Amino acid sequence: MTHVQLDEQTVTTLVAEATTAPSMHNAQPWRFRFLAAERLLLLRADPDRAMPRSDPGNRALHIGCGAALFNLRVAAVHASLVPLTRLLPDRRDPSLLASVRLADPSEAPQEKDLWRLHPAIRQRRTSRHPFSERDIPENVRATLRDAAAREKAILLFPGRWHVETLLELVHDAEDRDLVHAEGNEDVVRWTRLGNEADTAVDGVPAYAFGPRKTDGKAPVRDFSGRRPVPGRGSAGFERTPHLALLGTRGDGPTDWLEAGQALERVLLESTLAGLSTSLTSHPLEDRELRLLARDPRSGVGHVQMVLRLGYGPKGPATPRRPVADVLSIG
Repeated sequence: MTHVQLDEQTVTTLVAEATTAPSMHNAQPWRFRFLAAERLLLLRADPDRAMPRSDPGNRALHIGCGAALFNLRVAAVHASLVPLTRLLPDRRDPSLLASVRLADPSEAPQEKDLWRLHPAIRQRRTSRHPFSERDIPENVRATLRDAAAREKAILLFPGRWHVETLLELVHDAEDRDLVHAEGNEDVVRWTRLGNEADTAVDGVPAYAFGPRKTDGKAPVRDFSGRRPVPGRGSAGFERTPHLALLGTRGDGPTDWLEAGQALERVLLESTLAGLSTSLTSHPLEDRELRLLARDPRSGVGHVQMVLRLGYGPKGPATPRRPVADVLSIG
């Protein structure tokens, strides 16, 4: 009978792998607490890392925490554990987003397919570089759709006309930021320029901005805005970007956590398939624009994320907070 000891090093490794997940502006809005006697890891939202301007309802915060939760599940299976997960386990405590009991394989069956995704946890990157115009094969698209479905979400590859609509929504969001400077406060707070980029443990450092776009239609957010970034080059981006919509039937905290898990599963599968990826939440940060992002023919109730996929350079690793800052053991 297999029995995995849950010492501090094992738990620290699990949380370190969980926190490689993407989050809006790399704010890393999560905290973990391990209750050793119960073999229980608790995932909480970190309100100090919320974004009142860009994410007033904490939708993106939940998605980021959901992505970290999925990584935790993958890491647990790789460590020969069974992550028995409950979302929002205590209605009286809405900041407690999930509980994960780290059971032995003798107690419950493992989702063994998660083991295969483990190498991609450290390999996944957000790439804000140009991708090629090469199409994504249908068998790869089918794998990604199945990955989303396994986590109760829907992944849609929109047709050309709807891609153009999404690109227009991105441009509308960019224009709104220029007109209403206060809407850009969260971006300014979570970007790291100059010497700060070299020592940052969170946020988006200048070396991860990618080149400035000279032409093309790829929806890549320019985190520098009008601020100068010495040494940053420029490049032409793809004119026919490959976009995917990740959606859910409902639009509440549970749906957002499920969307985050689906997002990370899709990103890890994409990484294993040799795809580069970036995320576009810009047109979803305004309620009016978010409603327009939905494809009325698809049946996707609520768009939770726009993904850009393609073949191109991998982005650099972005900084992560020390595990000691996000994990308590008691």
